[in-house]
Amino acid sequence: MSKIIDQTYDLILRKYRSVIEDLVISKISIGLYLTAVRLSDGTIGTSSTMTDNSPICAKGNRDFGDFTPLKIEGQKVLKILETKKESSVILSMKTAVLNALSSGFITPARYTIIDDCDPFDLLDLKSDNTITVVGAFQSYIRKISKTANKLFVLELSENALSHDQKQYYVPADKFREIVPLSDIVIITGQTLVNMTIDDLLSAVSPSSKVVVTGPSGNILPDVLFDNKVSFIGALRITSPELLFDIVSQGGKGFHLFEYCARKICILRKDETLPE
Repeated sequence: MSKIIDQTYDLILRKYRSVIEDLVISKISIGLYLTAVRLSDGTIGTSSTMTDNSPICAKGNRDFGDFTPLKIEGQKVLKILETKKESSVILSMKTAVLNALSSGFITPARYTIIDDCDPFDLLDLKSDNTITVVGAFQSYIRKISKTANKLFVLELSENALSHDQKQYYVPADKFREIVPLSDIVIITGQTLVNMTIDDLLSAVSPSSKVVVTGPSGNILPDVLFDNKVSFIGALRITSPELLFDIVSQGGKGFHLFEYCARKICILRKDETLPE
């Protein structure tokens, strides 16, 4: 796991262990693009679904143990978060569970939260900034490209961008060249799942405004805030049963906001809003 995830889990254990130690996974759906879990206290968590590339299904590699089909629901939350098993699906489940745990503690009494708000709306785009978007956020790319700001899009595949957007493409492994030059960095929450967020944040200039956003980004924000993140674009699930139907039917993040979720923004305490 990444340093960010490990430290967030340790923080939750220190502050809330007595609340979470008996929780179990009561429902899970692992879809093509999203993973969703419900815990026994009713809290809900989501994550991007990561998959292994062409896994070898040789007989000796077949696994019917913990956290395989029919052996996930009913498992203790602490057990999945502490398992030594490694796979992309396990990482997706862990992130969704961590998000579910966190959702119960992300309250207005503890954090500055703006309801029905996209973090994009909190950014000052009137200046001539250099903006890096990590991940092919289509709506952000379209909006930023209409401004006077300089735009880079870090992505694994150039094909994730439309033809007119490819002028902004930078291969993801060039992040150490681009991120330090950026005034604003917008990072997909999927980097929490694939464990690339630590390196990305380490490359950010201390003066940069950093946003983490997406269905995977609902973890307790304290550690992210301690590591240069300014705003977090998170979500609140409003219709849990619809969530599981959408996930199982190949839904993506924008489907959640259409049918079963509301956007929220969580702000670091020292952050000010643009005028």
